[in-house]
Amino acid sequence: MKTQVAIIGAGPSGLLLGQLLHLQGIDTVILEAKTPEYVLGRVRAGVLEQGTVDLLRQAKADARMNLEGRVHEGFALSFAGRRERIDMKSLTGGKTVMVYGQTEVTRDLMNARASAAGVSIYQAGNVAVHDFHTAKPRVTFVKDGRTVELHCDYIAGCDGFHGVSRQSVPQNAIRIFERTYPFGWLGVLSRTPPVSPELIYANHERGFALCSMRSPILSRYYVQCPLDEGPEQWPDARFWNELKARLPEDTAGNLVIGPSIEKSIAPLRSFVAEPMQFGRMFLVGDAAHIVPPTGAKGLNLAASDVYALYRLLSKAYHEGRTDLLEKYSEICLRRIWKAERFSWWMTSMLHRFSDDPFNQRMQFAELDYYTSSLAGRTTIAENYVGLPYELIE
Repeated sequence: MKTQVAIIGAGPSGLLLGQLLHLQGIDTVILEAKTPEYVLGRVRAGVLEQGTVDLLRQAKADARMNLEGRVHEGFALSFAGRRERIDMKSLTGGKTVMVYGQTEVTRDLMNARASAAGVSIYQAGNVAVHDFHTAKPRVTFVKDGRTVELHCDYIAGCDGFHGVSRQSVPQNAIRIFERTYPFGWLGVLSRTPPVSPELIYANHERGFALCSMRSPILSRYYVQCPLDEGPEQWPDARFWNELKARLPEDTAGNLVIGPSIEKSIAPLRSFVAEPMQFGRMFLVGDAAHIVPPTGAKGLNLAASDVYALYRLLSKAYHEGRTDLLEKYSEICLRRIWKAERFSWWMTSMLHRFSDDPFNQRMQFAELDYYTSSLAGRTTIAENYVGLPYELIE
């Protein structure tokens, strides 16, 4: 079996890369260990940066997003009894974000790939990468009891934090930077109208809270919780009471509660692997980096990796500029570390790390300084809507 680019992982980054390369006339095969239903069952973030929205439009996978997605021009920071709005649109020269669930992005990209008759092999077992430091890389996998060998020019590892791509790199060839946080996020999805038309990030003495949404009738809420607790320790009544306690009084009074339809706890981590290229294999998205969700950067960082790789591969195939591929890590990591910094900053400023009142006062001072200054608000807004992609020409 042969292709030009073998893509491991059929999440949004792998599907987006496959669709963009298809539109450039570059052949791909996508391998995925799970079923399509499993992939679509992952409940993830739903805030898309302007750059991600533009990429989905380039990929011609934007029709439903344009109809159902909700453009947000601002969001609120709540702390010390105050609620400060960050007007992203006015502070960034008109840039906004789109609230549209990652599950829906994945579904749209799956449909686009099916329409293009692209090859996606689900339930591919024992996926392994070989010879990626040579001119003839290959991927082996098992399908329906038969071992298949896929020959390719390049390998894109879009298979997430636990995937085979990064695990196949010799330990002495990769450097890991990591920070784990001493708490998690309890997330609840409910079929209720959102408490606010825009997201609210709340710093409270009881811990962090976030009010988000998926649609006008579907809300997504989060509260900071201990890592040693499970969802079963958070019945709906406890969750709603805790969320109300962490929100401004006027906001809490408008909260519509209802039965949870999904509930989970996620740990928070900052993680970067360097470099992101090993011969003819490239790490993309969560395979190379993880951010805490506070800054809404996870999917968006993966999209910026996809942008860089698809542009570089297009240059290599259409203009013979294979030399540019060596710049992949350098280009991606410049943006990744800035997004890691912003996500770390948001996490540090909004969560309760200890009972030390000095730390809380420092958080309030930092938030007060940034929100009281035009320069501070602009810094927050520029990072939240997404820093610009690097031009690749």
